[in-house]
Amino acid sequence: MKNNKTKTIEEYVAHLQLMVDDLNAVVTEQNKQISNLKQRVEFLLSREAEREYADQNSLIMSDSKPPHW
Repeated sequence: MKNNKTKTIEEYVAHLQLMVDDLNAVVTEQNKQISNLKQRVEFLLSREAEREYADQNSLIMSDSKPPHW
């Protein structure tokens, strides 16, 4: 009786360990993707700020309030 319960628990723990390993792989991949996206957003924001600076004669629009303020 005890051996059967032990086997069931061991199988359950093994299944949970596989799930944790799978989830860890997903989280690790998502972390890489998020880091990559952050770099891209920073690059795009920088490039857009440079473009606005060049187009508006030293006025960076992203730092100023909209006209309705």
